[in-house]
Amino acid sequence: MVDHRLERRALINEYRRGRLGRDQLCDAHPELIRAAKNVGVQSTVTCPICEQVKLVLVTYVFGPRLPAHGRCVATKADLAQFSGRTDELDAYVVEACTNCRWHHLLRVLPIGGRRAQVGR
Repeated sequence: MVDHRLERRALINEYRRGRLGRDQLCDAHPELIRAAKNVGVQSTVTCPICEQVKLVLVTYVFGPRLPAHGRCVATKADLAQFSGRTDELDAYVVEACTNCRWHHLLRVLPIGGRRAQVGR
């Protein structure tokens, strides 16, 4: 697993010190905001930029035989299906604010990669 919390904290600190503008941080792609509104999972964390709404978590899966832009995972059942695949995949968990459009990659998780059982 790759965790991006330190990078996140550094960006937020730079914003609060006035070294980064809101327009540099709040530039989420419209498709990410659409996914956050429709299939995202609301977190308990308030947006660190606008401080008005709870952040939403959106998970995308990337790997062989998936679209180049990844596949947005809508449910835990969808994620479980990917976990059972023999292909090695990566799940990217992104937090997004549907109010100010802040977004940040939180972590990357390896999923899938199950080996076929021989002789069973």
